[in-house]
Amino acid sequence: MAGRAMTTGPGLWTVLARAYRAMADVLEHSAAAEGLGLSDFGVLEVLLHKGPLPISTIGEKVLLTNASMTSAVDRLAARGLVARACGEDRRVRLVSLTAEGRELISEVYGRHAAEIERMMAGLSEAERAAMRTGLKRIGFAAQAMAEERGHGRNGVATSRMNVVPERCREAMAEEERRERERG
Repeated sequence: MAGRAMTTGPGLWTVLARAYRAMADVLEHSAAAEGLGLSDFGVLEVLLHKGPLPISTIGEKVLLTNASMTSAVDRLAARGLVARACGEDRRVRLVSLTAEGRELISEVYGRHAAEIERMMAGLSEAERAAMRTGLKRIGFAAQAMAEERGHGRNGVATSRMNVVPERCREAMAEEERRERERG
């Protein structure tokens, strides 16, 4: 019975939550050693990999609200790590890394990636691929359920009972198509 308990939905949720917390603790301490919180690190990392972006776009990628994003960008700008500028559309303010910000996040991200690889070292490539696929399915299903209840990311509510598996399949098919194009 004990083995079954860990493969039920609630059992898997507990394992996932504990694994996330343990990983986040390591990464938070690592970022804190550089004077960064995880949200500030996330902003810098997105800018390193995506280039200058509007605050709202960064917020979507690091899962922060606009108010939290403004605070994070203010902190990073005060340290000279990011700069704000107007884009082609003067109503849109772009955030970009400064030279100092790029140097810091390049160094910190290298250590961050190495730490995560160490955490994942016990998984084979096949296990990593299966884990990625499973976690994406869980995420898509949860997102569809939230939308079904009217509080999803895009606020779309529906009463169709099969929306979860249907949207999950659609999202997985789209993700697989993108993976094939990339690789």
